[in-house]
Amino acid sequence: MSGCNFCSVLVTGANRGIGLELVKQLLGQPKPPQKLFATCRDPQGSGAQELKKLASKHPNLVILQLESTDEGSIEAAAQEAEAHLAGKGLTLLINNAGIMPPSTLESVTQDDMLSVFHTNVVGPMMITKAFLPMLIAAAKTTSGKGPGGCRPAVINFSTIGGSIGNAPHMGTFPVIAYRCSKRALNMLTQCQALEYKDKGILCVAIHPGWVKTDLGTDKAALEVKDSVAGILRVLSGLSEEQNGRVVDWEGRVVPW
Repeated sequence: MSGCNFCSVLVTGANRGIGLELVKQLLGQPKPPQKLFATCRDPQGSGAQELKKLASKHPNLVILQLESTDEGSIEAAAQEAEAHLAGKGLTLLINNAGIMPPSTLESVTQDDMLSVFHTNVVGPMMITKAFLPMLIAAAKTTSGKGPGGCRPAVINFSTIGGSIGNAPHMGTFPVIAYRCSKRALNMLTQCQALEYKDKGILCVAIHPGWVKTDLGTDKAALEVKDSVAGILRVLSGLSEEQNGRVVDWEGRVVPW
């Protein structure tokens, strides 16, 4: 990751897929984060074994329990992270956790929509709210720029499926609740960008591509390691130009 180095990073949904690969590649950087927080719902469960193996080898990796639909869990994770940071602040918050149950216009229910919005929109909003004091602290101590030239940033994982300007056909992406939630997440990102700009914090939504993960399935065209490598290149060069926008893993602006 050239361009700049993030001193402290938090990744949600880090026990599998893109989140886990982000952790791996951040740890493998020439100058890895001094503190890398990886969150998941159940750190003691079988799904977190790979994370635990990484943590046993990398003392800078801290696993936090965080359920994005549980405000108490979010607050507890924020308090634990703040204790580890000891006032130094958080330079990068990556809201990666999300769900994508299949749903069409015919099959979707009210409960489907509310559940997906709770996880994919309300979750990132509440997580960012809880960690905002740490992002502000990082911005203040670095005069608006993090170590290596990076401004503190909030990254919300979005999708081309939430685009109105370039929307995929429903037949190829039949996940109506997910698509609507990511459209709402794009607006949340824009609102955060407007609100936090004066605090020295960038807010950007990222489309990682159609990636071969549990959510993306084996039909996807992009390997997870290639998507994440591209995302980290984009993050290393973030500037005011991307603030409030949706960009893809190659840095291209996504019409939304």
